[in-house]
Amino acid sequence: MDASVDRIAQPWGSRTPYGRHERWPTRVDTYLEPGVGPDQVRRWVQTASVLHSDGDAMDIAVADGRMAGVRGRAGDRVNHGRLGPKDLFGWQANASRDRLTRPLLRERGHLVECDWDTAMELIADRSRKLLAERGPGSIGFYTSGQLYLEEYYTLAVLARAGIGTNHLDGNTRLCTATAAEALKESFGCDGQPGSFDDIDHADVIALFGHNVAETQPVQWMRVLDRLDGADPPRLLCVDPRPTPVTRRAAVHLAPRLGTNLALLNALLHEIIRTGRVDRDYLTAHTVGFEELASRVAECTPRWAARICDVPAASIEEAAELLGTADRLLSTVLQGVYQSHQATATAVQINNLHLIRGMLGRPGAGVLQMNGQPSAQNTRECGADGDLPGFRNWQNDDHVADLARVWNVDPGTLAHHAPPTHAMQMFRHAEQGSIRMLWISGTNPAVSLPELSRIRSTLAQDRLFVVVQDLFRTETAQLADVVLPAATWGEKTGTLTNADRTVHLCDKAVEPPGEARPDLDIFLDYAARMDFRDRNGRSLIGWHDPESAFEAWKACSAGRPCDYTGLAYDALRGGSGIQWPCNEESPDGTPRLYTEGISWARPDLCESYGKDLVTGAADDEAAYRALNPEGKAVIRAADYLPPRELPDERYPFQLTTGRTLYHFHTRTKTARAPQLNAAAPDVWVEAAAGDAEALGLAEGDLVEVTTPRGALRGRLRVTDIRPGLLFVPFHFGYWDTGGGHGPDGDTPGRAANETTVTDWDPASKQPLFKTAAAALRLVERGDGSPAPAPTTTASAPSRADTAPPTTGGTTALAVSRTDRPEAAR
Repeated sequence: MDASVDRIAQPWGSRTPYGRHERWPTRVDTYLEPGVGPDQVRRWVQTASVLHSDGDAMDIAVADGRMAGVRGRAGDRVNHGRLGPKDLFGWQANASRDRLTRPLLRERGHLVECDWDTAMELIADRSRKLLAERGPGSIGFYTSGQLYLEEYYTLAVLARAGIGTNHLDGNTRLCTATAAEALKESFGCDGQPGSFDDIDHADVIALFGHNVAETQPVQWMRVLDRLDGADPPRLLCVDPRPTPVTRRAAVHLAPRLGTNLALLNALLHEIIRTGRVDRDYLTAHTVGFEELASRVAECTPRWAARICDVPAASIEEAAELLGTADRLLSTVLQGVYQSHQATATAVQINNLHLIRGMLGRPGAGVLQMNGQPSAQNTRECGADGDLPGFRNWQNDDHVADLARVWNVDPGTLAHHAPPTHAMQMFRHAEQGSIRMLWISGTNPAVSLPELSRIRSTLAQDRLFVVVQDLFRTETAQLADVVLPAATWGEKTGTLTNADRTVHLCDKAVEPPGEARPDLDIFLDYAARMDFRDRNGRSLIGWHDPESAFEAWKACSAGRPCDYTGLAYDALRGGSGIQWPCNEESPDGTPRLYTEGISWARPDLCESYGKDLVTGAADDEAAYRALNPEGKAVIRAADYLPPRELPDERYPFQLTTGRTLYHFHTRTKTARAPQLNAAAPDVWVEAAAGDAEALGLAEGDLVEVTTPRGALRGRLRVTDIRPGLLFVPFHFGYWDTGGGHGPDGDTPGRAANETTVTDWDPASKQPLFKTAAAALRLVERGDGSPAPAPTTTASAPSRADTAPPTTGGTTALAVSRTDRPEAAR
């Protein structure tokens, strides 16, 4: 039966309860633009979500040669037909009138239109001059987590083997670099051990700094359906904000910012103290347990309670939940990854599973989650701080093998040091050693910390900035050349989601004007640069997405992320498939480590590990001495206080994060009317007691100040933990008339005006959740509420009195809860 549901006011739709070990029922979510009926849809084109990391499979409705709506794919293993609000409405941004349609070139301080040949030849000419005068280290590439696998792989080849630079990273550095590092530290290589299907089987689900309801809404729908079914799971939630997840949790811990590691060490202490350890598993599959046990011996719940400002009894209750679980699923995201001692904390969550033997079985697994749709692809393809195929940059045999695949001399591939991480790349640009920076599909003038510093760096005359994007973003307005890119729905390629599921996204419509797919742009550049292999043949021998995918398969062969059993035909028309997929696993691999730890041997591992406190890299000899047989490594770390703590001048802690209705810097979601109306402007969250103490009320215009800068927004009074402020990081200046930054001396609205240039020593992920801040009144409100959603973690204090809708326009999406045939 069809049911009309307002998917802004009810973001997770209607419930389809199911019991433990049962199959999640199908519910097909559909949205067609007003005036378009099902009979007017000429064709449905398969794709997957591009506004989060769920990998929700969907079909694009095409009517009169344009996108007219979307529907979930009933048979897909990830979403069983469901779509989140960003899936349902975000596609409308493609048709925005302000899409870039021709290249832009800076002349006399202004961006003016030009033709493709002029733009590309200027970029190639600058590249050739820099290579001749300053060498490959003068050129850097900073990319996204939203392109396709085929595009990342092409970029990796042209940057690492063509240019020969070590400066290639993605904005996944801001998002899930810690996920990759934690997996390498524990298991020797990247790749999620668990699967979304584990939600169906777990009896305890622990969410560490992971507001899944807003970041991966379809998986929250799955959890909600389990909670309403027979034998529901018990939830443990670690989050300082009152999220939709905390409201359903059996145990909710809201620690003080920067104390995650102390909390995890106390949980490990309790599990070890109570004897809830799988000794057989530890002996067979791990090294390092005795050191962990020794290091956490004094980390009692009472000790952690003083540090974390969480009741010791609650920590004991959480440990009881973890220690008695029959099948434990843990998920992790930015509340860990962007916080103090990020990698050390994420590794301790892996340790929880290792000491309990909770891996490789349905319902027993870890998901060190991603935030972006193709973050996994950047890591696999080497478009970030890794070598392609999860090869180890410290292992000469791995470098030689990659050189064999690309048919280049190993000396061509810079591996004297680890691949340069994004924060260091921008520092090199600031200091002048990087003279050309090519930015594709991301907006660092809003998303990086300490924005005044980023704007100053990008505006340097000596730095040649290329921006490849859909819109004239804050970053594009600082560029020397702007290239109009095609996007999702306008090109073909593959995305790999957070549980290793590969989906094919087919082209549905033509891009606007002269916009080109990112792959075509990279191929054009490679041809103009005339990159050659050691035999004089073209370095990049592919010409379209499918041939690029086939080339990637050859690079992945025999590696952990083996794609050799996949093909476009196998991915077309059905469900997504999880890697590794090869002769041994022709149907894909639901879970890793079902028969032990596969890729941790010294000759195979992606990393020899790092000191979790200092970030110092271990070498091969140290790793062989520690782990000669290639088992999982249980790494311990001591808690250290954050470097920036509240004081009299800055008495609050400031954290930044996402909201359900927006993605990154709103370049797409703000152009979808329903999503923008749901969260139209920045706001500042504070606890009711803190607001009262300062004489502040809901809707007042307030200013948040840190040692770096300030921002202004309307106050939302919530049940957030006392002493904490929250600001969404999505809001910049492109839609305010403010260009690329705040006007004059007036504070802006971008959260990253206030954040610190600091990063985790192991993963190099920026620390967006560590600032000390002050809060003051600018002007009284007029009685209107802050422009924040009421359906999410931003719900007003005493939310039971608030209306159950956002301030946005109503938009209906049809949910079909019958057979899969309903989708046809």
